[in-house]
Amino acid sequence: MPIRSDWTLAREGVTGDTVLQFLSRFALNPALTLPLVLLARYTQKGNLLAAEHASAFKVLRKLLYFGIATKVSSWLDAAVTNNFSNDVYDWEKEVVVVTGGSDGIGKIVVQLLAERGIKVAVLDVQDLTYDVAPPTVRYFKVDLASKESIDAACAEVKAAFGNPTVLVNNAGCARGKTILQSQESDIKLTFNVNTISHYYLAQQFLPSMIERNHGMVVTVASIAGYVSAPAMVDYASSKAAALSFHEGLSAELSTIYKAPKVRTVAICQGYTRTKLFEGFNDRALFPETVAEAIVKAVLGGKSRHIVLPELANLIVPGLRNQPSWLQYTIRKRLVNRMTNWKGRQVVQPSLESKVEDQGQKGAEESTVLVGNE
Repeated sequence: MPIRSDWTLAREGVTGDTVLQFLSRFALNPALTLPLVLLARYTQKGNLLAAEHASAFKVLRKLLYFGIATKVSSWLDAAVTNNFSNDVYDWEKEVVVVTGGSDGIGKIVVQLLAERGIKVAVLDVQDLTYDVAPPTVRYFKVDLASKESIDAACAEVKAAFGNPTVLVNNAGCARGKTILQSQESDIKLTFNVNTISHYYLAQQFLPSMIERNHGMVVTVASIAGYVSAPAMVDYASSKAAALSFHEGLSAELSTIYKAPKVRTVAICQGYTRTKLFEGFNDRALFPETVAEAIVKAVLGGKSRHIVLPELANLIVPGLRNQPSWLQYTIRKRLVNRMTNWKGRQVVQPSLESKVEDQGQKGAEESTVLVGNE
């Protein structure tokens, strides 16, 4: 399963990202615009052309200046978030833990890593859905809503592989209910899986990364962490908390733990064509697109903040800085996309009777093990 090249058309077809990538690679690429500006400025023929097409030359100069500013900003982003330090990963020795790696996006992440000979520990409540598990992949059953289960599974991972060097917090769940419809068990499970498990897993695996000043924690959050919507308030809140966890962890690693080379990656993807968001009325990303972004970030060995689709990075993170009327209008209009979405979550079979007692649909909704991101 080769990773799709950045130069090929996206699976989603021609989108806003296609336009952004074209602008970035050509119109805003100083390697292309600078020679043209120099030719126009310092050659006789270039001077004549610039004089004849003064407006076009003015646009070209603005593209050059903006492209340079963009490149400098990107360099600063990478340098500062990685604490001006480099690190080397030996993928024959690294061990990657992926939560929710039995199905959905997590499954593709595991397969892409395993194809490169990387050792992967899958932590999930459901069994692997692969036809044949790759030889470098081990499955460990865990209930991410239970600290005791997490601690036990982490002990098994360490016994089998040693201390992991990469943790991918990918598992997630959602119920698709309004605030008043949500039962206590719904809310607790959503936050336990989507947020609180990140703390427990970090407490298990981070100490060895800090000691070696080497490792990575990937937080699969969501665009919902930036903008909530009706019938998914608990999910959005838990993802906002996960994003805050990522940001705080990044700061603690460099200041308190003195481990500047331990990387942190946040993935804030839009609505994706997984079972978790079946019925959501919106143009969605392919799970392969999100999985490849995660794997590229892991293999790159750098701290990053990735928003998918890329166009959303220009809009969504800064939404809270916009006028209140605009924010409120966007959140209200999102309800039109929720009409057929029911949400999915992983529930241990032992909880089936409890869910049924609360008036849910039992096996039809809650015990189907398809809640991975």
